[in-house]
Amino acid sequence: MPRLPLAVHRLAIAGSAAASFALASCSEAPSSPSREIAPGQSSLNQSPELADATGRHVFHTKEWFQNDNAQNPNGNGKPSGVGGGGGTGISYHGGPVLLTGTNVAAVYWGGSTIFNGGPPPGTNGAGAQDGSLVGHFLRNLGGSPYFNINSTYTNGTAHIANSVTYTQYWANPSSPNASNVTDADMVNMLQSGFTTGKLTYDASTVYAIFTASGVNLGGGFSSTSLKYCAYHTHGTVTIGGVAKTVLYAAMPYDYQFPGSCTGSTSATTANGDPAADYEVNTLAHEIEETTTDMLGTAWWDNRGYENADKCAWNFGTTYTSTSGAKVNMNIGGKDFLVQQNWVNAGSGGCKLAYP
Repeated sequence: MPRLPLAVHRLAIAGSAAASFALASCSEAPSSPSREIAPGQSSLNQSPELADATGRHVFHTKEWFQNDNAQNPNGNGKPSGVGGGGGTGISYHGGPVLLTGTNVAAVYWGGSTIFNGGPPPGTNGAGAQDGSLVGHFLRNLGGSPYFNINSTYTNGTAHIANSVTYTQYWANPSSPNASNVTDADMVNMLQSGFTTGKLTYDASTVYAIFTASGVNLGGGFSSTSLKYCAYHTHGTVTIGGVAKTVLYAAMPYDYQFPGSCTGSTSATTANGDPAADYEVNTLAHEIEETTTDMLGTAWWDNRGYENADKCAWNFGTTYTSTSGAKVNMNIGGKDFLVQQNWVNAGSGGCKLAYP
């Protein structure tokens, strides 16, 4: 996801106050996407975490990227000119990556089950126990030809492993403030999970926070202020009396805004659960960007795009599933529609698999 100038960044600190947005009553028709800062202003020499007081790396709506590409002929997926970076179209800036494997914990936050077959509120356990489509996707993403695209990225020396492990879930039965869930709220909620033992802390884990329809997760996911479909960032929690960095992704209910935050507007999806079928696209986006740019100091191009941003909403070659839905890959025996990712090899490019 992009940082300056394309993203709103926020460093979320447990217990700290977070910026709030003015929100009106909720409806299903989002307003036109806004652009706080024009593109073309970021620098390869400027750390986004130092350039802005916030720490979010947001996945903008489909309309936002269409508008961006209309303004910039090179678009978000071109290896040269304003859309580029290094020789492959993206550059390394020295920061850490999840080199030896990415762990994922799912946090389902709400008083009812969010996705079909998902864990009931009040339970926690191993990822293998999550019967939802999201759980299936997370258990089978690692080792796939698709996730192997991330092995073209390095820490400057060694290549990132093609490994994703769905380690744990927590179905938090409390109900978040639907009108505006701040980053401080999310970090405090994760802290409560660590403190009570519902979650296990791990520095290489992305804690993916899912909420139900109607929840304004992060303050920019409403009909009056639709600024993104998901984002990743990091905050600070206390583990055993020691301050630790926690990586997390805000995963609002994308099916609330069909078309803006989904690959299609059709209710017919490959696996019969539109909410989960469409959510895995943004989930993959956040996992691969956290893997290659965990703190916002590693891989991005000279417009601030991270690897998945460079291929945002670009699905490549598709085929028709047995249900009649448009899909482009099979993960663990199930069909999905998931955007391409940027290959950091040769001259670069958006692909569905590597090599």
